Amino acid sequence: MAWLVHEGTVLATLDRADSLRLRSRGLLGRDSYDGALLLERTRSVHTVGMRFPIDVAFCDKELRVVRIVTLPGRRVTRPVWRARCAIEVEAGRFAHWNVKVGDQLEIKGELEPVDGVDD
Repeated sequence: MAWLVHEGTVLATLDRADSLRLRSRGLLGRDSYDGALLLERTRSVHTVGMRFPIDVAFCDKELRVVRIVTLPGRRVTRPVWRARCAIEVEAGRFAHWNVKVGDQLEIKGELEPVDGVDD
C-alpha cells in the first residue's frame, strides 16, 4: 500500500494507473473515491462519464505540483507540457489539504495498480 504525503502529513492512500487501459479508465464508474489516483505518463485528463467532480494535480518528474484544476463532468483539460503525471482526487481535497502549485508531494510505501489489476 502507498500513501500520498505532503509536508510530512499523509493525505490519502494512493493507487496508480500505469497502463494505457487503467489511465483511460481512471475513476470512471465510481460514485466516489476516498483515496488518490496517480496517472503516470499523463499530461491531460477528462471527466467524460464521471459521476463526481475531481481535483487534478499535474506534477513534474519530482512530484512537484505544476498545476491544479477542478473539473466538473464532461470536461477535458488542456495538456500541461511540464507534467509527467497527474493525481486525481475528489473535488475540494487539495484545497482542504492546503496543496498548492509549487508544493512537493511524496509517495511512501509500495504503489499498486488501481483495483489490483494491470495489463
